[in-house]
Amino acid sequence: MMNDWAGLPATYGDVLRRAMDSLFRTFENFSEGTFIVDAEARVVWINKRYAARFGFSDPEQAIGRDCEAVIPNSLMREVVNTGKPILLDILETDREPLVVTRLPLKDDAGNTVGAVGFALFDELKALTPLFSHYSRVQEELIATRQSLAQARRAKYTFGSFVGTSAASLEVKRQARRAAQLESPVLLLGETGTGKELLAHAIHGGSARANQPLVTVNVAAIPDTLLEVEFFGAAPGAYTGADRKGRVGKFELANGGTLFLDEIGDMPLPLQGKLLRVLQDKEFEPLGSNRIVRADVRIIAATSADLPALVAAGRFRADLFYRLNVLTIQAPALRERTSDIEALAYAMLEDLSMQARGASHFELQDDALRLLCSYGWPGNVRELRNTLERAVMLSDSERIDARALAPFIGPTQGSGHRPHVSMVSEAHASDAASVALEAMSWSDAMAAFEKRYLGDALRANGGRVIETAMQIGMGRATLYKKIAAYGIEV
Repeated sequence: MMNDWAGLPATYGDVLRRAMDSLFRTFENFSEGTFIVDAEARVVWINKRYAARFGFSDPEQAIGRDCEAVIPNSLMREVVNTGKPILLDILETDREPLVVTRLPLKDDAGNTVGAVGFALFDELKALTPLFSHYSRVQEELIATRQSLAQARRAKYTFGSFVGTSAASLEVKRQARRAAQLESPVLLLGETGTGKELLAHAIHGGSARANQPLVTVNVAAIPDTLLEVEFFGAAPGAYTGADRKGRVGKFELANGGTLFLDEIGDMPLPLQGKLLRVLQDKEFEPLGSNRIVRADVRIIAATSADLPALVAAGRFRADLFYRLNVLTIQAPALRERTSDIEALAYAMLEDLSMQARGASHFELQDDALRLLCSYGWPGNVRELRNTLERAVMLSDSERIDARALAPFIGPTQGSGHRPHVSMVSEAHASDAASVALEAMSWSDAMAAFEKRYLGDALRANGGRVIETAMQIGMGRATLYKKIAAYGIEV
């Protein structure tokens, strides 16, 4: 066994020197060029191929010159000054570019005494697959970030809340005021009244507009997952948890706005945790000891009667008071019937754009009267659904009451028409009789509207302004209808 080791070098240092020399010779032979500089970035050595490439027929002519005088755009001086390598770079030359690597040379004390550079390729096509893959990944990452950022921006503005009725103008005034403040906002109102639209508009009009707007629909998430949805979880925090962990909505919304829709459905245990985050502005993800700061503005919305839930013990009073700072009541559509025409035409325009502008829909007078006489328990959302269905099934761009009637039946409107109590039993009987007569639907609706407005005016002693406010109709519109129907005031 001893004889087998007889031919080995005497010291490991010799092996190392031979290995380094062999490695250098290998790079020098296979690369397009090699050169070495000293601590002042002056050329100490350059191989013949590389010297010729930069106009030196004899490599000795380059020795002692500054590296930039021999190789324009050289970064060898940077390597010498910083002592850090530049492992892969592209060197632009007057011919084709070169792929180069630059390494510092250090003495036994660790001081940089020079640098060595290798030009690896003189054709970039050798690295084309790598560059192509890198470029594709970068493009996909940028596109994903842009898409995610766009998804977390406000989609609606105050102009998206269509309407000029007194109720609509007051809501927009309050919402614009809320946008200038940092306090929590509580949006109340029936389903379909535009609470989400107002939340987007408030965020978009606030100082946080360029930061994320993150939405959580409390009613749509199982109670067992809500805490993770809000606060996130550490890797492996629970059975089935993501191995990478999960970022919660509070952390995603940091610096921006968190919109909590249907907050009345939040389970009591989570209400306490939410209150603590609102007070302390920090939380710990599930299964983690990491403290996360949360600079988040809260906008909450619900169609539930929160005071009643508080009285019943189903909603924490302290959380209610914490959220109930700026309260905005989104009006029901039946409380702003004068906005229905503008809303309907805005929706029809949107539906036309979805159909790529192939159609331009118009509402006949009888259709408008029908829309204004219905109570809309589903509010603006129901109005859009009704118009969308009518548009899909209509053979004409001019939509009349007959086209809308299948979607606004007596059972839909029953009990939801505004101020039905003002219509006397006699007139209700008359209306039923009219429906049985051989007259068109539009004539029947006109007869009903005339009686309805006449009753409303008589109940208010003929005072047009008070009547218009009571039934939610614009004063100018009511005057026009009085003249059109010949109603005596």
